[in-house]
This record gives sequence, C-alpha cells and structure tokens, in this order.
Amino acid sequence: MQRLGTGIGWRPEIADAVERMPDVDWVEVVSENLCPDHPPESLKRLRARGVTVVPHGVSLGLGGAERPDEGRLTALAERALALGSPLVTEHIAFVRAGGALTASPRLEAGHLLPVPRTRDALDVLCENIRVAQDALPVPLAVENIAALLSWPGEELTEGQFLYELADRTGVRLLIDVANLHTNHVNQGEDPARALAELPLEALAYVHVAGGFERDGVWHDSHAHPVPEPVLGILSDLASRVTPPGVLLERDENFPEPGELERELAAIGKAVELGRTAAVGRTAAVGRTDGVGHPAGIGRTTAGGRPPRAT
Repeated sequence: MQRLGTGIGWRPEIADAVERMPDVDWVEVVSENLCPDHPPESLKRLRARGVTVVPHGVSLGLGGAERPDEGRLTALAERALALGSPLVTEHIAFVRAGGALTASPRLEAGHLLPVPRTRDALDVLCENIRVAQDALPVPLAVENIAALLSWPGEELTEGQFLYELADRTGVRLLIDVANLHTNHVNQGEDPARALAELPLEALAYVHVAGGFERDGVWHDSHAHPVPEPVLGILSDLASRVTPPGVLLERDENFPEPGELERELAAIGKAVELGRTAAVGRTAAVGRTDGVGHPAGIGRTTAGGRPPRAT
C-alpha cells in the first residue's frame, strides 16, 4: 500500500484549520458530500500542495442482499478520478432493506448496520465486493464498523470474518481501532484477539476516533476526544505492523484547532509506542521469522490462516 502518513477527516467546519496544520499528510472526505465537478476550494488547495485525498463512502451497503447500485459505484469512481485518489473506502455494513428482492418497499436505515458473521453472509459480501472492485478504477478498502448488537448464530469472530474476506477477495482493510473498542465494550469482544487474527498485510490504513460511554454502552460519536483505551489498541496494532496511514475522525462538536493537533500528536505517540514495543520484543527473542515479524508475533498456521477459535 502507498504510504499515507498522518491524516484527518476533512469536514467543511474545520477546512481552514486543516489547511493550516503542518503535519497533515492526507485527508479523507465523505464521498457522498462531494461534487466531483466542483470540489471545495480547500480541497483544491490541499491537493495542489501534495496532500492526498481519499473518498470515504457510506451508502453502498456492501453487506446487503442486493448487488451494489451501479449509480453509486459510478459516483464513487468519479470522485476517485477527480481527486487523483490512490484508493477508495467503504464499510462492511448494510444500510437498506426491502425493494426488489422482497414484497416490502425499500427502506433506508440511515445507519451502518452490522453484517451477520456467518458463512452465508460472507458469501454475499464477497460477491458484492468483487462487483465493486470491478467497477472502481482504484483499489477498494473496507472498514469494520461499530455495532450496538450482534446477530444470533454467528459462526466467526470479527478477526476471522475479516481474514476470510480479505483472503477470498483481495480487498484491502481499513481497520477502525475505535470500532474495535466499541465492540469490546458493547459485545465483550477482545480487540487483541481480533488484531491477532487479521491479515495485517492487507491493511490500507487505520481510523481513530472518540466516543463516550453511557449506561454501559459505548457510543462511537466521533464528537469526543480519543480515549486512552483506543490509543492502546492503536499501539497494539502498530506493534504488529507499521500502518501505512492513520487518520483522526471528527464529525461534530469540533474543538479549537490546537486540540485537534494535540490529538494527532497523541496518535503519533501511540504508533511510536507500538513500534518501540515491537523492537523490544524482537531484541528479547533475538530472531525473526524471516519476514520481518518478531518470532511468535503475527504468525499464522501452516495453512496461512490465523489460528481458529474452537
């Protein structure tokens, strides 16, 4: 993957502040909020000085029963070409139901809903991603989402599900460490186990965001400071692989620019802590596995897959 560096989600409310940030290497923009023929002047200025812009889609619904809408795929492709983007991203989620495959009218959820981690759902998701990959002019990366619920009868852990997805389709992964924390609080899932099971060679970049807990439920608000547990998961990830890019998401309740810059600095420190830990483990073991991983870290089974849960 292209080395992206440190990034921030571009939003109109903080456009001026982002332009003045000295250490921002790239930005991500919500694809559906962008007109490719008339991009904001701020994005034009950022691109002119060499800042990479990545379109981030929210409406494809790759986890739905229907094939991806051709019009939405065309729109995402147009934005990638207009911005000269090295890749585009979307979510592992479904966002609508009903319509052609049922007798009920089509309903838009207005929210990213979790895909059941079953073999059948994985088959549908893989086919939808292949359709999207064929229609896009640049590589696609897909993001794990934050879930308030899990489906009954799930057959795979989050890490296993993502591993199978990347293995079968070659799709890149956008790993949101804040979403791993959300699923830890709300579903009791272990973020370290998820990271251990992921095909980290498929990592495109990483999302980091804040949220808040209320009555034992973690809300992925993108409107609060990044908490220490999320930074800890980021350090764990960085101890396993050097992320090509790390991006701070903030969608509302925007703080003053200095606070955003301090959050970016904290993210950079968390990545550096992870790298230091990896070096320390390598030195302690005194050998590597031959591909740059400390021995015993990030290893897979003989079949190339991470160990399975039993």
